[in-house]
Order: sequence, then structure tokens, then C-alpha cells
Amino acid sequence: MNISKQTVLGQPSWQAASSEVEFFITEMGGHLGPATFFRRRRRWQPFAVAPWAEEGNLAEQPSILRALRGDFFCMPFGGNATPHRRERHPIHGDTANEPWALEAIETQGERTVAHLCLETRVRAGRVDKQIALVRGHNALYCRHVISGMTGPMCLGHHAMLRFPEPAESGRLSTSRFVLGQVAPLPTEQPEQRGYSLLVPGAEFDSLKRVPTVTGQTTDLSRYPARRGYEDIAMIVSDVEVPFAWTAVTFPGEGCVWFALKDPRVLRQTVFWLSNGGRHYPPWNGRHVNVMGLEEVTAYFHYGLAESVQPNPISARGFPTCVTLEAQRPLTVNYIMGAAEVSDGFDRVVAIEPVREGNAVTLRSGSGRSKTVPLDVGFLAGS
Repeated sequence: MNISKQTVLGQPSWQAASSEVEFFITEMGGHLGPATFFRRRRRWQPFAVAPWAEEGNLAEQPSILRALRGDFFCMPFGGNATPHRRERHPIHGDTANEPWALEAIETQGERTVAHLCLETRVRAGRVDKQIALVRGHNALYCRHVISGMTGPMCLGHHAMLRFPEPAESGRLSTSRFVLGQVAPLPTEQPEQRGYSLLVPGAEFDSLKRVPTVTGQTTDLSRYPARRGYEDIAMIVSDVEVPFAWTAVTFPGEGCVWFALKDPRVLRQTVFWLSNGGRHYPPWNGRHVNVMGLEEVTAYFHYGLAESVQPNPISARGFPTCVTLEAQRPLTVNYIMGAAEVSDGFDRVVAIEPVREGNAVTLRSGSGRSKTVPLDVGFLAGS
């Protein structure tokens, strides 16, 4: 195998491509991005990349912030400021910070697969990362296989989208959820040069009506919004559905980004609403119009200790961690896709599998629909 790394937006990265999709994945942290959908036509790039990516003064920053882009796998998911027993993990774990090794990038038939691996250090084990492309599909098929580890763990994906500048240029929607809540502690505090707007711990049953500290409500389903603030909220997915989904419609661009997961493996979605509310390095008020859509099993963004200990979410019967067994590898599957939609397609209200053939239909609130090739069965694979 003779596959060379190239520096992309400041990070040594590997590249893989099909006729429809091209992506780069960083050596440090295994961050997937940038990625280009519809590469033979419009070359749409919805993922965010940190504005400081190519700056040279980042040596004191954690690896995760130097590479920050696209999507990456977190284990343990969260800040991990509190140690769990004797384990002291970095922010979002070794998987988001340490160098990955490339096993192969191979094309066989209609599939191209990039295979990377990481031997974790804080809790010894191995993670195999496989990102697959399928000819004719505008989708990224992501698989992580965790082996050799024992004990409780929180984990998940950390996809980040960069929204166009006009206010409310994107429309967020999700499959059915059973609980919505703002992070119970303020995401940012003024004395630490950060600002948040949502009421800590407030519960909600609709993304369109979430309480703010002003006494009003705000609509999380329309973004960018609330410039100058940094907020985190979470929903608990309904495990009764065949698969759960998150989608953002960009009517002005005629595109939809969507993600599919098994809600019995990744039980929550964390929304990171990053719109210039952090005024300390390297953020400096310039990380704007970014939304993290993070499919996890975790207690918000706090980390392993908080996710393993009894907490208000787990007390209501919603697990916030998984249990790993050394001899039984855990497979985490996740699909990110894109669709081109016509004028009048306002927001996704349903994503439904097509009975015959590998495809899904995206349905809008305005009554328009779009069917795209997609292998939903990937979510159940191992």
C-alpha cells in the first residue's frame, strides 16, 4: 500500500473518494473533514472547519482543537474534567486526540473503504474506524469497532455543520424524541469570557420553544440565531423507531444534510449551538454559525464520570453509558448523507426506507419529497 498523507487545512490527512463523495480524514484525532458531496456537480461542503485551522500559534491547545473539523468519534464523549476511578481522559477521549494508523484505503466493486485503527492509552484497547463510500450514494458510512476494553463508557459522534451567513438559513429537524433538556449547568459564564442564553436544565418537548434567561422562548430549529451565545441542549431518542434521524434543510442551497443511527446504540443527540459566545483562545468570538449534531450515549457533554454515575437522565430510565466487554467487540454504525431538493422543500418531517431497493425518501412539511440511494441496512451490520 502506497498512500501518502497530504496537509489539508493544517492537518496531515488521508483522502478517499467515489464518483459522488470525497473526504479527508486527519491523522491526529481521526477527524473526518472536509467532505464534498455531489462532487461532479455542485461540490457541496457542509462540514465546519475551525477558523484557526491553519494558524501557527496552537501548540498549547489540545490536539482536538488543533484538528477541529467535520465529524470525529468520541470515547469517552465529553469534557472528562472529572476522573473516573483512576482514568483521566482528555476532552472527548483518545479517539479524538491521538494519532490514528492507516490500515488501508481500498476499492472493491462499488465500495471504497478507508480503514484506520487506534490503540487507546488511558483505557487499553483498540478501535477500528471504517469510513465507506458506495458508488451512486451521496453518503458516508461510518463504523467504529471497539475491542479489548472492559467497563462502562460513554461515546458518540461529533458532527459539526457550518451554516450560511443569513439568519435562519438552515432548518433543523429530528425523528421523534421522548425528552428534551438544556444542559443543567451554564454552558458558558461571563466571568470566564463566555455567554449562554438558554435556561440551564430547562425541559422542552419541541425544538421550536426552548426557554431563555430573558423569560422568552427561542426556536432551536432555525439557525444561525442568537449571535454572541454558546449553548448546549440534548434530546433522548425514541428507541421504538427502526432508526432515528437528524436533518438540516438548507432551502437557499437546495440541499439537505441528514444522519441516521440506531437509537438503541446511540441514545441521545446533543446540540452544540456555537455562535460566537466564547471569547477566550482559540475561539476569540470568531467560531460562528456552527451547529454540532452529536449522536451519543452520554450525559450531555460532561464526560465519563458524570455519565457512569447516577444522573437525572439515567434515573428516568434512559441509559447514559454502555458496558464494554473485552471479548465482545461493540460496533457503532452511523450514516451521514446529503440530498438535493427542489424549491419549496422547507424542512424534513420524515425519513422513510423504500421497501424495494436501497433507498430512503425524505418528506418535507410542505408536501414535497426526495428519494435518494442509501443502504439503511448498514446500521444493523457488524
